[in-house]
Amino acid sequence: MNLTTTILTTTIIPLILITFNHLAPKTNPDMEKLSPYECGFSPLENARLPLSIQFFLIAIFFLLFDLEIALLLPIPWALNTSTTTTTWMLLLIFLLTLGLAYEWSQGALDWTK
Repeated sequence: MNLTTTILTTTIIPLILITFNHLAPKTNPDMEKLSPYECGFSPLENARLPLSIQFFLIAIFFLLFDLEIALLLPIPWALNTSTTTTTWMLLLIFLLTLGLAYEWSQGALDWTK
């Protein structure tokens, strides 16, 4: 691809998107959409309401599986170097799967308690 085609492509596509944005119908958001609170609490109520432990559990599960992704992301590049990497990867996936099965069996993932 030559330089002229690249410049034309990178200018035409944003111009088309800007045009579509201006031609799209404008929406009128309601008061709930304009509210600064998105966590389900009314901003006019008492701020000291007890928070359910389920919110914290979901946050911990998110961090755990986010860490899993961060640890497993470089695995494809390391697979060609040794079998030790594959062993550690399978062990990590196995332990995390056991942990998830345990949490599931204990009912920690049941949101409607």
